[in-house]
Amino acid sequence: MNDYVAEFLDYLTQTKNYSVHTATAYETDIRDFIKFYENYNGADVSLSDMVRADTICFRAWLADRAHRNLAHKSTARALSSLRGFYKFLSKKHNIQNNAIGLISSPKIPRKLSKAIEVTDVEHMHDAIREIDNAEPWIAARDWALVLLIFGCGLRISEALSLKNIDVRGRPDALRILGKGSKERIVPILPAVLDAIEKYTELRPFGAAANDALFRSVRGLPMSPRMAEKVVEKLRHYLQLPDYVTPHALRHTFATALLAGGADLRTLQELLGHASLSTTQLYTRVNMSEIMNIYEHAHPMADLNNTSTENK
Repeated sequence: MNDYVAEFLDYLTQTKNYSVHTATAYETDIRDFIKFYENYNGADVSLSDMVRADTICFRAWLADRAHRNLAHKSTARALSSLRGFYKFLSKKHNIQNNAIGLISSPKIPRKLSKAIEVTDVEHMHDAIREIDNAEPWIAARDWALVLLIFGCGLRISEALSLKNIDVRGRPDALRILGKGSKERIVPILPAVLDAIEKYTELRPFGAAANDALFRSVRGLPMSPRMAEKVVEKLRHYLQLPDYVTPHALRHTFATALLAGGADLRTLQELLGHASLSTTQLYTRVNMSEIMNIYEHAHPMADLNNTSTENK
């Protein structure tokens, strides 16, 4: 089977133009099934075995992944990878397996992110200056990045894809290329521009128009993991909860706008959500916050609790 897997990976990278990282993820998923199938059969897996695999075999594989405590999201991706492999075998080698199409993906629970207290975001400014006091330009960079994600609701990848030319001349809005290469316009606050300007004035390199805006200590474009570490350091320094991540900054932006009266369609456009149902998750968070305020602050809350206790 190694030759067929290698041929599939080559197809992904050369024909479909998938990244090496994505192709590697496909390979990991497919080899996980093949390894299971070999134990299941008690022998090496051949191409004819792949044809004979039935729903019982596929469900046994999914059950095995559950037994290994692999996440539903990971298993759903693995099943999708295997379906892609079978589709390739059908197209290139006329190998048909109808059973794989009868297997449903595991349901992935939709988790709600938690918003960060705005005061905690404000405290990050002083924390950054303390953490990076030896390198003022790093402190300025980290604050500009935090404020950009929080102030514009950008994904990490979107913030790090910005170039110097995108923010020159203090634009009123940013042109963002989001998921699925979908473009959107996002307003940018003067305070965010101020933070970016301070950073670019102190930055020792990467000033060309088409250079990446955010740079590492070595002058290379900043990676998503570097951005995550910035927030991790702040979280530990300020002793904030584990849910304080770059995505939580984006989520705080969305929650604040919704609380301020933004309608869902506008919020969907600003966040770059393909589906309105994704944006609607924020209404649940907002209602939860309203109920929390009600339970702790409404003058009738104590009366309601007393009535319940007396029943």
